[in-house]
Amino acid sequence: MTHETTRRTVLLATGATGAAALVTACGGGGDDSGSASSQSPTGDGATSGAAGQVLAGLDEIPVGGGKIFTDEKVVVTQPEQGRFKAFSAICTHQRCTVSTVSDGTINCPCHGSKFKIADGAVAHGPATQPLPAEQITVEGNSIRLA
Repeated sequence: MTHETTRRTVLLATGATGAAALVTACGGGGDDSGSASSQSPTGDGATSGAAGQVLAGLDEIPVGGGKIFTDEKVVVTQPEQGRFKAFSAICTHQRCTVSTVSDGTINCPCHGSKFKIADGAVAHGPATQPLPAEQITVEGNSIRLA
């Protein structure tokens, strides 16, 4: 009897620690639609760290650019002076972590996808889905996860 191993089977077999590693790794399935594993308990797509955690000072996020917080899987941008946005740092193409923010885009090193810093929309494929928005708050000179 043959049995095809699916991603679900592997995730179930590897347990929580192995599943976390597999989910955050760059996959090869070609699925750019995201997955249920990227959903927060509220269903808003949030994948970030602890709520209330300080990510950065306002002066750390350049106007027209952004900063990637790899551990929290969040990228924070400042498309215009005083306007801050946050998105998942996990590319919707094959789940690689984005690596740079430059020239108005958030850039994935794996296959060249680029996302607009203002809204996370796809600026250049192969990704077809935008980066999911993350919730942040600005308090004083700090940017915090919401």
